[in-house]
Amino acid sequence: MQPTVAKRLQHTEEYYFSRKLREIDDMNKAGASVINLGIGSPDLPPHPSVTAALTAHAAKPDTHAYQGYKGIPALRNAMAAWYGRFYGVALNPDTEVLPLIGSKEGIMHICMTFLQEGDEALIPDPGYPTYRSAVQLSGATPVTYTLSADNGWQPDLAALEQRDLSNVKLMWVNYPHMPTGSQALAGTFEKLVAFAAKHNILLCHDNPYSFILNDAPASLMATPGAMDVALELNSLSKSGNMAGWRVGMLVGKAAFLNDVLRFKSNMDSGMFQPVQMAAVAALELGKDWYDGLNTIYRGRRNKVFELLDLIGCTYDRSQVGMFVWAQIPAGYADGFAVSDEVLQQAHVFITPGGIFGENGKGYIRVSLCRDEQVFAEAIDRVRTNIVERKKALV
Repeated sequence: MQPTVAKRLQHTEEYYFSRKLREIDDMNKAGASVINLGIGSPDLPPHPSVTAALTAHAAKPDTHAYQGYKGIPALRNAMAAWYGRFYGVALNPDTEVLPLIGSKEGIMHICMTFLQEGDEALIPDPGYPTYRSAVQLSGATPVTYTLSADNGWQPDLAALEQRDLSNVKLMWVNYPHMPTGSQALAGTFEKLVAFAAKHNILLCHDNPYSFILNDAPASLMATPGAMDVALELNSLSKSGNMAGWRVGMLVGKAAFLNDVLRFKSNMDSGMFQPVQMAAVAALELGKDWYDGLNTIYRGRRNKVFELLDLIGCTYDRSQVGMFVWAQIPAGYADGFAVSDEVLQQAHVFITPGGIFGENGKGYIRVSLCRDEQVFAEAIDRVRTNIVERKKALV
């Protein structure tokens, strides 16, 4: 007997990286030793104070029970203070901050809370694939809006206003943008807030990359009027090297968070208290922590530029975040073709831009989450197995 898959899953495929990791695993079992430059999972550890806090609180006898759905006060206070210190945003820690077991779950929480069949949600193309899948799982219809290099990867709100927006209930935005590494240009946040207010759309800003290779971290919530129309997700996965710890946050006005909490409280039983206390330690780190991380990422990014030059790509050197986004060279059908060639011939995996939408098909994306020596090995493999072989055939 095979049960029928629920309607909500019929248009939702397995996550691309889940499938690709199986393929890479099979290649490794056959002796390939693939260098994976695809996924943005930080390879560096958290600050020692973070792991010390986890250890200390896990050793206590009274920290292992179920926790509240809203997180402990110490964590909410630390999150609010972090927003005030780095973004200049004042938040009430009791009503305007909601800790999450990772911000990815927050994307689903928001969609399941506010969307249903008949609703539409605007998602960026290119953009994080989870926006689309979460919208589809809610029963709503994802509607893409075009981002392009010609427009600095900013939303064309004038073009959006040419279509019927009466069923649009929610809009996903993400700056610094993944996968392109573009930042919100001057005036973008203000225009987005005005657009959302005009059309009665809930603006949802996903903001996990603001500290990576970025001298001026910014929050949409610092924009006048944003608290009335927007929610913002943030995370310690990238900024704190805590991806596997699953610590995220949702900030916004109390009425919005209370609605999300109605869904969230039916999905989990709170976050492990020692993890919450470790997150407090991470949130209390100063600018020197982020400067140190970015020194490392800057060296890695230079290596990625060298790799991309070898492949023949073009790219914007001013992009920020944990990846480098690059346009493929002439002669290839799309980024999938480049990715497949580099994987099969050099045993190096780089992400094809097409997984992020139609407008990403002419691009590839390289993660910065590997040591410089690994990038040097990837460069050597591509030079030996692709570039020099092609020269020999000429």
